Amino acid sequence: MTRTGPRSGAPLLDLGSLGLDRGAHLLLRRALSRVPPGGRVAVAGTDPALLAHLAAWCRREGHTACPAAPADAPVRAHVVRGTAASARLVGAERAGDPRAGQVTGRAPLHWGLAARGALVEAGGPEVPFPVTERDVAWTELAPRLYRQAAAAQWDPLTAVPWDTPFTLPGEVEAAVVQVMTYLVENEQAALVVPARLLVQVHPHFREVLQLLAVQAADEARHVEVFTRRALLKGGAMGTSSAGGRASLATLLAEPDFSLASFLLSVLGEGSFLNLLVFLERHAPDPVTRRISHLVRQDEARHVSFGLGHLEHRSQVDPRLRGRLRAAVERRHDVLADTAGLNRDVFDALVLLAAGSWAPEAIARGWQAVRRLEAEMDEGRRHRLSRLGFPDDEAAELSALHTRNFM
Repeated sequence: MTRTGPRSGAPLLDLGSLGLDRGAHLLLRRALSRVPPGGRVAVAGTDPALLAHLAAWCRREGHTACPAAPADAPVRAHVVRGTAASARLVGAERAGDPRAGQVTGRAPLHWGLAARGALVEAGGPEVPFPVTERDVAWTELAPRLYRQAAAAQWDPLTAVPWDTPFTLPGEVEAAVVQVMTYLVENEQAALVVPARLLVQVHPHFREVLQLLAVQAADEARHVEVFTRRALLKGGAMGTSSAGGRASLATLLAEPDFSLASFLLSVLGEGSFLNLLVFLERHAPDPVTRRISHLVRQDEARHVSFGLGHLEHRSQVDPRLRGRLRAAVERRHDVLADTAGLNRDVFDALVLLAAGSWAPEAIARGWQAVRRLEAEMDEGRRHRLSRLGFPDDEAAELSALHTRNFM
């Protein structure tokens, strides 16, 4: 909880037993956001490592931590808010209109797979899409043609209760928007990959073409509903991290049909099934809950197709498992120096699972996200075992999977 400090007059943040290694940084960042640069927050708490962790966190975030005098008890430290912008967002820019409405005439390559309107963190890779000009790629018919195709499955306009009245606290709504922004860029990758794989398959195998075409249509529909939920209350999109875009860029770089299916469907979308279950369970509003449920049904079909293809392939090609392992190791090496999962996404998931800012609730939210990561790992190991990998090798390869989930 936050109240006025006993001596300094600074707001007092009482963390109780919650440590910075278990989610307390969310409460501290929130308290600092409410004071001006140069202002201070008094911090109390019983975690034995609080002062050491506080000093390291403040150095990393650009703030200053000063141990409190004994007479200031129960205050253990004063944190002075830094005046510099967060280093990771220096040089960031909006990828077009922040409400994701205006289509730009030319998309710079360094925007990569960021959601339109997202705050693009500097330092990400350039993705060499051949067509970057609006006049070359765009048609006003595209949205209507897409809606006609989607109506044969579930229609985003009628299957989701968009008009259901609800109001969320501002910070909870912001957490939902951040998660939705992250889902948009992941689903944009999941749309591009099957669309690219589709042109590799001979039309003789039309059933595969049909499955990939439906998968691409599913992903186009997912991008639509995640974007619409993000903008439902009129705010701007969230942040797209350089590390997240780097992770997704590796999916687009894999040219082999089976290896791309393995990385996307068996590992990435398989882990996404656990994330969607998590979001459905902890959704703070009926629209987010319904979207998570509908998308999870589609993604389960994608995973089943990818896994079935690879099970068949592994039976006729004993060398496949070695190539699959090499693909995982190759991708891990490429991403070794990236930050992994967007910190804002992780924190948003903690808040959604917590349901409030009470320290004990944040502790529950933190543990829920850790359980989610464990469930993702268990699911990957199970699918790898189905492809013939021994248990120890399946565990090793699952641990090498990108920290960005997809």
